[in-house]
Amino acid sequence: MLVVVVLLVTVLLRVAIVTAVVYLLLPQGALCPHCNLEMVAIRNRVLDRLVPVLQRRWCLECGWNGVVRRVRTARARTRQRPTVPRWTPR
Repeated sequence: MLVVVVLLVTVLLRVAIVTAVVYLLLPQGALCPHCNLEMVAIRNRVLDRLVPVLQRRWCLECGWNGVVRRVRTARARTRQRPTVPRWTPR
């Protein structure tokens, strides 16, 4: 039984290492890896729900299409001032 567990763990570790390497080899962001122009996002409901860190993109210039890693965009934080009623003379 111990041999089966050890073999299963080694197979799972191998799958995890291959998955991590493939993820790191994917291009990152919205720029085309061939012509460095911005690509158009292709919406895929299944891929968006199963693997939200990946996204399909298509380059209009050179025609490259494939899966890329999503980039976290920094959302602009806007501070809202508290509204203080101003006193107006009558």
